[in-house]
Amino acid sequence: MTRASTYRPRRQRGQGMTEYIIIVALIAVAAIAVYQMFGQVVRSQTAAMARELAGEDGSAESRAAQDAAGRASSQTASRSLKAFTGNAGAAGGQ
Repeated sequence: MTRASTYRPRRQRGQGMTEYIIIVALIAVAAIAVYQMFGQVVRSQTAAMARELAGEDGSAESRAAQDAAGRASSQTASRSLKAFTGNAGAAGGQ
């Protein structure tokens, strides 16, 4: 066995680990973005369910969740990839 062949498995294993780390980082960034958009919706829905389970009125929290969902929906409709790359002016402001 030559010296060069002993290093090959180690290099492949390192490449696999690097790819895994990149994928995990991309998933984490996506999860942060989703939570940032819909975090208030989830918190309000959880609060409404907790109040209802406690036998109290959770309609205020439910309305807050609906309002937050509407805001999140309008934010996602107004954003595109062009808004993040700086090309929004070139595309007519969209």
